Amino acid sequence: MSREVSAGDRRLLLDSISDYLAQLAEEGLEGVPNAPSTAAAAPAPAIEPAAKPAAPHVRPAESGPELFSPYPGLEQTQTLQSLLEFIGDCKRCKLAPGRTNLVFGVGNPNAELMFVGEGPGADEDERGEPFVGRAGQLLTDIIERGMRMRRQDVYICNVVKCRPPGNRNPEPDEVAACEPFLMRQIELVKPRVIVGLGTFAVQSLLKVKTPISKLRGRWYEVRGIRMMPTFHPAYLLRNPADKRLVWADIQEVMKALGKEIPARKA
Repeated sequence: MSREVSAGDRRLLLDSISDYLAQLAEEGLEGVPNAPSTAAAAPAPAIEPAAKPAAPHVRPAESGPELFSPYPGLEQTQTLQSLLEFIGDCKRCKLAPGRTNLVFGVGNPNAELMFVGEGPGADEDERGEPFVGRAGQLLTDIIERGMRMRRQDVYICNVVKCRPPGNRNPEPDEVAACEPFLMRQIELVKPRVIVGLGTFAVQSLLKVKTPISKLRGRWYEVRGIRMMPTFHPAYLLRNPADKRLVWADIQEVMKALGKEIPARKA
């Protein structure tokens, strides 16, 4: 025997249909009709203003022997010197034939602060030391005149250890060949803070394709270590007006290290 459907039951049924259609529409199903309105619909709840998006959190890469599977035994290196000996006269990628010197890294092996660039240029290739040309002099000024630290007290290295021809950008296969060595350098130095210099260094460290202009000035994490992206000194030579942005990033680094910030940049 059928019974008369009450007004309350009809409203519940319409509410259920409305919710279901709204869900289908949110999931992108085309052709979904507008949800029916109810005669005595409750007032819409107030919408809270959207919170400011938080800085994206980048999970640290997994550690362990599997990271170094392309180079068995790499995880057994216990010092930077033994790592350099492990790399040897490296011919693991196509950059090797064109280099003069492998550019490994320089500085304090127990540094609190590590700078990571993308790759050596002509001056670095000639001397076998990172950041010794014009861009390197600017980096030295940032460290010594701006941060009031000694260059030899930080650690400086690059993602790739050999100069790309004509100072072109490192290619993905070249980065992949050198990346395990960079990660081992980070693990051995154990800095408190890493400063990523430029697009390719930061994208390699974070495994993203986001432009450096959108990444700089915010903290990320690499191997459980805080990392601050900023512009490469070579970029600043072409765009000196952006030195103020780099100085703002460096001030955040100094705060993280508990160092006093000068009243004005020297």
